[in-house]
Amino acid sequence: MSTIQKSGTFTLGSHTVKRLGYGAMQLAGPHVFGPPKDRDAAIAVLREAVASGVNHIDTSDYYGPHVTNQLIREALAPYREDLVIVTKIGARRGSDGSWLPAYSPKELEQAVHDNLRNLGLEVLDVVNLRIMFGMGPTEGSIEAQLTPLAELQRKGLVRHIGLSNVTPAQVEEGRRIADIVCVQNQYNLAHRDDDALIDALARDGIAYTPFFPLGGFSPLQSSTLSDVAARLGATPLQVALAWLLKRSPNILLIPGTSSVGHLRENLAAAELELSVDVLSELDGVAKAA
Repeated sequence: MSTIQKSGTFTLGSHTVKRLGYGAMQLAGPHVFGPPKDRDAAIAVLREAVASGVNHIDTSDYYGPHVTNQLIREALAPYREDLVIVTKIGARRGSDGSWLPAYSPKELEQAVHDNLRNLGLEVLDVVNLRIMFGMGPTEGSIEAQLTPLAELQRKGLVRHIGLSNVTPAQVEEGRRIADIVCVQNQYNLAHRDDDALIDALARDGIAYTPFFPLGGFSPLQSSTLSDVAARLGATPLQVALAWLLKRSPNILLIPGTSSVGHLRENLAAAELELSVDVLSELDGVAKAA
């Protein structure tokens, strides 16, 4: 069994994917804006990911903007039949690199066409609607934003729909409007607001994709995590990823990197065994936070 196969599989839309995938956000320039410092290195990371068995890549045309999708197309097209590319819409980048809401019907349609063009696809496998009512999930109806995306799905431009940066109430509302195949929110050892949501989605066979496994822009500082990693001869990120794989079978991981060496380290998390005692120790990180 190869390293990545040990992560297991789960259904995402109409495909079965490895639970350990790849997030392309870090392939763009600093602050996810502009071109990469080393384009050849970015291409190499994408090709290494797929060669290692990754068949779930997360991206967005507002990364760069346009940069990561164009890199994916250059590196991987024509795409393998089992490769699922998940993208996000609902935001745009200002000229200063700022992140701005963009989910009027016209903006959403333009975003879908931009993703199709830059990825070189005729239909998008999965499109996550990113809700930007606040920095984190913020209550409010998403019907006005989701309905135009559901219409694009009916037109055949989108196969499956997911939601990102949403509350449980918004997930429930979204499922009344469209068939939701995945939810993508911030979740990690210390940030566990979605515990109940993950379990509910698992019961219904819906994937959950956590981002920022080590805290993202506010890195998780945990002596417990560091101590466990040292005892296991692993990196803190490997331990954090292995914990997420253990947390629930519907969790799909998309750790990102612009380094082939770091990519291999991330994928090796699938081989990391966490004992019951270690899991209990790691569960205490959230309580300490």
